Amino acid sequence: MKILLTNDDGIYAEGLYALYKKLSKNFDVTVCAPEVEQSAIGHAITMRRPLRVQKANGNAKLSGYAVNGTPADCVKIAVRTLLKKKPDLVISGINHGPNLGADVLYSGTVSAAAEGAILGIPSIAVSLATYQNHDFRGASEIMLKLAKLVQKTGLPNGMLLNVNVPAVPMSKIRGILATKQGRSLYQENFVKRTDPRGRMYYWLTGKVKWLKKPKDSDIKAIEEKYVSVTPLQFDLTAYDFMPKLKEILGK
Repeated sequence: MKILLTNDDGIYAEGLYALYKKLSKNFDVTVCAPEVEQSAIGHAITMRRPLRVQKANGNAKLSGYAVNGTPADCVKIAVRTLLKKKPDLVISGINHGPNLGADVLYSGTVSAAAEGAILGIPSIAVSLATYQNHDFRGASEIMLKLAKLVQKTGLPNGMLLNVNVPAVPMSKIRGILATKQGRSLYQENFVKRTDPRGRMYYWLTGKVKWLKKPKDSDIKAIEEKYVSVTPLQFDLTAYDFMPKLKEILGK
């Protein structure tokens, strides 16, 4: 199986290297990732400046392509131009920090996997649910298992898996659960500051607030030390509201 590996933390990120080291022992892995961090950039693509691709060597750890663009750019240009053959699987990660609830709309990690799904390739996004004390070994081992499962069973066209791994030793992970998105909201604050030239600017800060986390949600699974696997598709139509909307519009 040929795997395209990408991320949003940049080509020299520890999570990317840990996953590459694990997967490349079993599969044919090509890395194509942003040259610098692109966290929370969502599904942006580059249209108003040229994309530049350079061969990168992560301090002799891995070789791959570094792109001066977004995670979605990396998947597009790899599939359309850089690879001789379409990959069998796209994996994005391992992200530094969780992607739960509404995070999937902002996440460059999830968006890279979504681009793979749009291109008709089975895709997985994977995140380690902590912003500090990263140990990616457990998440890498779990991704090896999931890659083998997807190789065997495939995924429906246009669907991706969003995987979140609790930041605990493998011995304390209680299992793997199929989950749905919980609901989250960022309590945001814009800190007002002044630069050395006296010009005002704002710096976004804040923290996440969990609005709904039912028992079968991604948020609850992580809290209870389970690996969360959420199937995502990007048809955002509110089907339940369609009859009411037709009534309102008189159709």
